[in-house]
Amino acid sequence: MTGLKQILTIIQKDLILEMRSKEIIVSMLVFSLIVVAVFNFIFDPGSEQIRTTAPGILWIAIIFASNLGLSRSFAREHENAHMQGILLCPVDRSLLYIAKVIGNIIFITIVEIISLPVMVVLFDLDLHGVLPLLLLVLFLGTLGFAGVGTLFSTISANTKSREVMLPILLFPVTIPIILAASKSTSYLLAGRDITQIWSWMRILIIFDVIFLVVCFLLYEYVLEE
Repeated sequence: MTGLKQILTIIQKDLILEMRSKEIIVSMLVFSLIVVAVFNFIFDPGSEQIRTTAPGILWIAIIFASNLGLSRSFAREHENAHMQGILLCPVDRSLLYIAKVIGNIIFITIVEIISLPVMVVLFDLDLHGVLPLLLLVLFLGTLGFAGVGTLFSTISANTKSREVMLPILLFPVTIPIILAASKSTSYLLAGRDITQIWSWMRILIIFDVIFLVVCFLLYEYVLEE
């Protein structure tokens, strides 16, 4: 119970800071909506091109907006030595990782909740019958990306060029997650057979588990460095 209280306290701290500044959510949301709007001008709504490219556009908006949010969340911790203050508290480093991952998932999910309906309207997408599975794919993709992104954003926050360093470290490692998530979304929107969809979702789940376990074990050493 003590560990759970510590996790909830860190999450509450991040949410309160974000509610006061609204820096991360607003920047992520604006970036995501701009990406969706720009692609909407390129393709005709309801066309065959939209159906084939919509999954990629959706994940481009999510991935790049998430990268922006991850970068800002840990840059804020290093302002006025906030991170040093957290590390001085009697909190297990692995619990700090869990709290940060959950916080980042919350921020990304808020952006997805707003961006997805906007994309459905602008691109004239039909999600009838596939919405529950689509939400599951979005959650799994967000979980894996946030898990790896939390580790690498902690590393890059100590560098001078953290805005450039984070995507250089993050994107090559998360290629399996991005590929599996976008393929699963593509097959869902195309109405493919559930066995084909499940084959990519299974890959997504496997990489989520691997990355989360590895990042959980390495996070303590990253903070020590």
